[in-house]
Amino acid sequence: MTVESLSHLDRSTLRERTLQALRAAITSGQYRPGDHLGEAELAASLGVSRGTVRQALRHLQQEGLVTAGHRSMLRVNSLSPEEVRGLFRVRAALEGLAASQIISSADRGVAADRLRAALGRLVEPHADFSARVDADLGFHLLLCQLSNNTVLVDTWRHLEGRLRVVIVAAGPVRAQPSMSHEWHNAIIDTIASGSSSAAVEAINQHMALAADQLAVRAR
Repeated sequence: MTVESLSHLDRSTLRERTLQALRAAITSGQYRPGDHLGEAELAASLGVSRGTVRQALRHLQQEGLVTAGHRSMLRVNSLSPEEVRGLFRVRAALEGLAASQIISSADRGVAADRLRAALGRLVEPHADFSARVDADLGFHLLLCQLSNNTVLVDTWRHLEGRLRVVIVAAGPVRAQPSMSHEWHNAIIDTIASGSSSAAVEAINQHMALAADQLAVRAR
């Protein structure tokens, strides 16, 4: 597998674009959990130095997308079932807090309308799996953004790469049940009703279902 050469880029943008290319290759499923990431192979594919690749891989380690295995060989991170469930428990806590803050604000109705519009993109009948993953994560990112809590949003986005890797690795059969209209609509309804406890419960149930589906695939 190769990624598009970056040799034509200006030096000032080379490191960032190398990082972006490798992150996209991992989160899109081009490189799967457990795949070895060799510096020499990646440097040749991208048309950059091994040092540039090394810096990008070190950054991806910090993001949790890459991990060092046997003899320090770098691989795409493969989360255990326990780690998947832990990831989704943290995600549930963040999104539950976001929903509670939305409900306590004066813009609750506007937020519910924006979430319904985002839900329409998620249930687009002709969307492929990749587009549905984008729409699903986009819905939940919007939920966090509507809280107007920038620290919460930044924390959620730090998890986003790992979430995407887990979802893409699971594939449509495992992942799509948790992308259903019903689960997402329930979250919107509880926000519109103004019940923080109901919203938190809906989010917790949604994330527990997703973790159960995706952790099975991670075995």
